[in-house]
Amino acid sequence: MARLPRFVLLGHPQHVIIRGNNRAAVFAAEEDYQFFLDKLADAAKKHQCDIHAYVLMTNHIHLLATPHKEDGLSKMMQMLGRYYVQYYNYTYKRSGTLWEGRYKASLIDSEQYALLCYRYIELNPVRANMVGHPAEYPWSSYCVNALGQHDPIVTPHAMYWALGNDDGQRQSHYRSLFDGQVDEISLEQIREATNKAWVLGSDYFKQSIASQLNRRSYKMAKGGDRKSSEFQKLKSGINRV
Repeated sequence: MARLPRFVLLGHPQHVIIRGNNRAAVFAAEEDYQFFLDKLADAAKKHQCDIHAYVLMTNHIHLLATPHKEDGLSKMMQMLGRYYVQYYNYTYKRSGTLWEGRYKASLIDSEQYALLCYRYIELNPVRANMVGHPAEYPWSSYCVNALGQHDPIVTPHAMYWALGNDDGQRQSHYRSLFDGQVDEISLEQIREATNKAWVLGSDYFKQSIASQLNRRSYKMAKGGDRKSSEFQKLKSGINRV
């Protein structure tokens, strides 16, 4: 069965995950992390993608990225993956695949979920009990977004700019978002949307995307009247907003 193309709308952010094959580590030394980030910067610039947030975990990577051309995100990930696999295989005298299939991605409703995805991504090392606070982890964008550390990879999203009138205000308000963890319901929503390539957003946003792309953009609710006109519209991929 052919795989459906990913949901792509220019100017809309996507949460992206790529994992090591069989959940194996893809970073073994500091030089590996730095090489990956250098190539991420190159690939994002070449293929016109803004990177708003990132974290490099031991065996997987999260990105929040906005493409500005139709195949920008896929081309960026292909270039990044190819360069890194060549580097890693040469460095560690190995061969074969490094990644667990294709990257996973979820189209994001910016107004409701952009800043939540920032937090979800940058809190990964805390949830994994690797550090007590995201500022302690060196391979994420937290210190850029929260503390003003320079990083040519990161381009702020519009929702980040809206946090304040100047850098100090924005960084202060951003840090306050990390006073608590992401709640379990939100965690599950983000994970399910990304792993299953659904759209992450309000019902209105999901239906709007489905209407624009003529594809169902979210999981069908279990049960209900399967003969209803609403179900038939969703089944056929025709959703009127």
